Amino acid sequence: MALLEVHQLTKNYARRAGGWWGAQQQKCVVDRVSFSIARGETLGLVGESGSGKSTVARMILGLIPPSSGTVTFDNQEVICGASSARLRTLRRRMQPVFQDPFAALNPRMTVAQIIAEPFRIHHQDATRSVRELLAEVGLDESALPRYPHEFSGGQRQRINIARALALRPELLLLDEPVSALDVSVGAQIMNLLRHLQQTFHLTYLFISHSMPLVRYLSTNIVVMQAGRVVEMGPCEQICHSPGEAYTKTLLEATPELP
Repeated sequence: MALLEVHQLTKNYARRAGGWWGAQQQKCVVDRVSFSIARGETLGLVGESGSGKSTVARMILGLIPPSSGTVTFDNQEVICGASSARLRTLRRRMQPVFQDPFAALNPRMTVAQIIAEPFRIHHQDATRSVRELLAEVGLDESALPRYPHEFSGGQRQRINIARALALRPELLLLDEPVSALDVSVGAQIMNLLRHLQQTFHLTYLFISHSMPLVRYLSTNIVVMQAGRVVEMGPCEQICHSPGEAYTKTLLEATPELP
């Protein structure tokens, strides 16, 4: 059964042609994108920079409104046009992990405060201690009183993941989670994500420009180009027998994980 269903999702932005006084035109950055993700599975959303992948994720999270289309989570259309109260309830069940692990962390907060923040925002008692959450991502309690600038990029991303797991979400939206890291550290984070998915039965939307990364984690793959879905299907089918030249280009563009 699908946990997340995206149907004909579209996003247009207004722009003026020929400068400030030009006629206003609509630029379509996401054009009728549809896919679904079953519980416990990973959908890889792959494409070059500017293909519309992150815009799709932001619409799913309710951070920006779609121009048209629907998003259904657990058989309820609760995102597009939802009230702030319903979005708050929804966000307990789906959490993002963004590309830049440093920008996503408040530099004035300690690790203990950062990981405890979701409980405060959602007015919940901690269901798991901050120490337990740190241990789940491979960090020990000596990190608690320290600040983000004291950690490496890989450690910061582990802190981001620990915060995302705090409210026991069912879905993680992983938007280029290792692209800011070097290859070996990125591989460690990928292994951590696979372990967490198996341990907590998580569902992932994994967004990347790298086909090898998507292949490593995904059950199914959706390939986007210029805001549109150009190919989709089971991971092994897409990777071994791509039907589109663009997909073949993505497969040839980056090396395998170490």
